[in-house]
Amino acid sequence: ELLERVKKGGGENAVLRHTQRNKKLFVRERLRLLLDDGDFLELSPLAGLDMPYGDVPAAGCLTGIGKICGVWCVFIASDATVKGGTIYPIGVKKQLRAQEIAMENRLLSVHLVDSGGAFLPLQSELFPDKLHGGRIFYNEAIMSAMGIPQVAVVCGSCVAGGAYVPTMAEESVIIDKTGTLFLAGPPLVKAATGEDVSPEDLGGAMLHSQVSGCTDHFAPSEEEAYECIRNVVSTLNCEPVPEEDRDHDSPLYSPEELLGLAPLDYGCTLPVKLILSRLVDGSRLQEFKAAYGTTLVTGFGHVEGHLVGIVANNGELAHDAALKGSHFVQLCGQRGIPILFLQNTAPQPAGPASISQVWQVLKAQASMMAAVACAAVPKITIVIGGCFGSDSYVMCGRSFSPNFLFLWPNARVALVDSRHFPTVPPAGAWTGEELELKQLKAKFFSLLYCFYCAFKPVLFSALSRLEEESSAFYSSSRVWDDGIILPQDTRKV
Repeated sequence: ELLERVKKGGGENAVLRHTQRNKKLFVRERLRLLLDDGDFLELSPLAGLDMPYGDVPAAGCLTGIGKICGVWCVFIASDATVKGGTIYPIGVKKQLRAQEIAMENRLLSVHLVDSGGAFLPLQSELFPDKLHGGRIFYNEAIMSAMGIPQVAVVCGSCVAGGAYVPTMAEESVIIDKTGTLFLAGPPLVKAATGEDVSPEDLGGAMLHSQVSGCTDHFAPSEEEAYECIRNVVSTLNCEPVPEEDRDHDSPLYSPEELLGLAPLDYGCTLPVKLILSRLVDGSRLQEFKAAYGTTLVTGFGHVEGHLVGIVANNGELAHDAALKGSHFVQLCGQRGIPILFLQNTAPQPAGPASISQVWQVLKAQASMMAAVACAAVPKITIVIGGCFGSDSYVMCGRSFSPNFLFLWPNARVALVDSRHFPTVPPAGAWTGEELELKQLKAKFFSLLYCFYCAFKPVLFSALSRLEEESSAFYSSSRVWDDGIILPQDTRKV
């Protein structure tokens, strides 16, 4: 329902105003004309979902991955039906993530600009810092130096900062009577100088094609602009994706069943092999160290014909499981095999643990973290259930820079699971010198109970906030990931 809501942009009235009064194509119609088969993977579609400054504002910036003339590309497209395509802080973050993907995977970048520029009341959140709006232009320059092509279409207003995007691109197209390019529009010119000037005279297609030279191609209509860009892409000397000639088997069990297998209790009671049997080709997994460290499943399989190494939680990431994971990740790195991480970490179990056990786990997990960080192969992480604490790092969470990170809708991402706080160990678990410690803890918990009674409303509020902030939707709306995907679509994504 949320994804369908996002696809409607600024709503029915805004779309009608955009298409009928302004005579422009809706952004998704533009992409249909531009991309092969009109098919694409949308990135972070729910960004800005619950932000305080409007209704899904990041939909004013649509980002994704698709093919043009058989060449993979990243696109950044303004949706002027949402606040005139004005850029909010979350929209900047979304664009920077798209550029990061383009640089990391050396993908052609396409900009469809129809934007009122930065939202000035929030300038302190999107202008001055290193990873604010100016970084978009910096990235354009760096990508050009890296030999990554960038092209742009001026298909509406390009105001203020938005004007630099097409002028820094290698080739740009501007649409007659629709595209305009200026630092400040006619109203600000009137306010500053008292002069009346039309958008066309100030920064229209004829001016920039014939006088300023800011754009490279003149298009009489939107349809011709996208055909022009497709022609430009065909001259960039980029290698198109080879036609898929490899045959691959479907899983023996339907991926549709993943919708019913998505874990809800995050206790890892569901064997992860049930998930894998619906993800890998032919449900075949060549398992690595199958009988050792069984709370982590590692092995090789194929997804849509592509060989991948699989690292999947099957319970608590204990000492032997982490050692096994470290070994397997190093193997994938040596062989140049991409790694697919499936996260469903378990909360730490209640009860005492010896000091030596704690250090063993810590050391083994640190070893696996190093292996994951240093493995120079593509890494894709999917959170299929819970993602808690240090296990997030060990299993290639966002801070370990996976190429892509997706969540299932039931996923939870948090430092701790608010529903699984450890309880006090039973009395029988304490012996010898630990008895005194037990008595001290009893006094502590008595004081804690008094505190609980006095501040019960505050505690419940804190727990409620922890619960809210660990949801997949909270994470995805802040671009902490690349989007929420439906479980049954996992193979395709």
